[in-house]
Amino acid sequence: MAEMIYGADLGWVTQLEAMGYRWLDETGAERDILEISKELGVNAVRLRVFVNPPKDAFWRKQDDAVCMLGFCDADSVLSMAERVSDCGMKLMIDFHYSDHFADPQYQDMPEAWKHDTDAQLEQRVFEHTQEVLQLLVRHGIYPQWVQAGNEINNGMMWPNGKLDTAPKQLVRFLNAGYDAVKQVCPDCQVITHLAAVCDDAQCRPFLDNFFAQDGKTDILGFSYYPYWEPELSSKERLSKQLHTYARAYKKPVMIVETGGPDSDEQGSYEMLTDCIRVMREMDGQQQTGIFYWEPAAAAQILPDKYPLCAAKLTGGKTLRYNKALQAYRDSRG
Repeated sequence: MAEMIYGADLGWVTQLEAMGYRWLDETGAERDILEISKELGVNAVRLRVFVNPPKDAFWRKQDDAVCMLGFCDADSVLSMAERVSDCGMKLMIDFHYSDHFADPQYQDMPEAWKHDTDAQLEQRVFEHTQEVLQLLVRHGIYPQWVQAGNEINNGMMWPNGKLDTAPKQLVRFLNAGYDAVKQVCPDCQVITHLAAVCDDAQCRPFLDNFFAQDGKTDILGFSYYPYWEPELSSKERLSKQLHTYARAYKKPVMIVETGGPDSDEQGSYEMLTDCIRVMREMDGQQQTGIFYWEPAAAAQILPDKYPLCAAKLTGGKTLRYNKALQAYRDSRG
């Protein structure tokens, strides 16, 4: 059987800790969130990195919503990565190639790169990726996976890397990231990450172009959020789409982001259980994996009330996981 990766994205943890938040385990004792996560079955952590994020680690979006970023500069990621390593868990590094979150709606060019040519931007991607990974390696940290870009269905580093206007250049940017990873960490697996796994119309144009232009990747990673796309989401459809992409592009697949509302812990538990079952059905892969996005937070403590966490506030500044992540431990029998 393929090795199963039970992952958690914990990019908000250090910022929450700096704000005074602490976590309780199942007995009610205050402990390190990494140790608590490990006891629930988490064996890998995903950490994002931004180019030059704002010092206060908050970002105001175009609709005026204020979004907490987490401490996701290179030095802060190193500090958290060392904790992950000390806890004996595997590590994924997620390069957004932006100063804040990148997703299908936002793929903003880093401010310091805005006036560069395409050739200079390729070098920027290579050097940024290289520098962050070299920093980790100098401290004995070797990630198992690296994402080159985050939810890049519509491209990255707009406008220069937009899928509909610069499809060839987009792939050159991504290949620069891939090459940097392989130079520093030859054994690391590079992941290409798309949103909306169950929506073929959102994924297929990127994938067809990427492979037609000789895009380099080791794994296809996808986001699966039934909360945002209920009409497209089901265990059966998820399985069908993952098998379709794996066969069509001859690459292993992973769910690198998922989550359900912290107000519906039973529903989120069942959704995560479905993900585990689907990933176990993937044949011919050495590893299969799932990463729950930001389970250690709770909607009520976030400025934008992001609802898809997996913890609850139990006191003034104490948090405790709800039932959702128990799906990891329960699935191990």
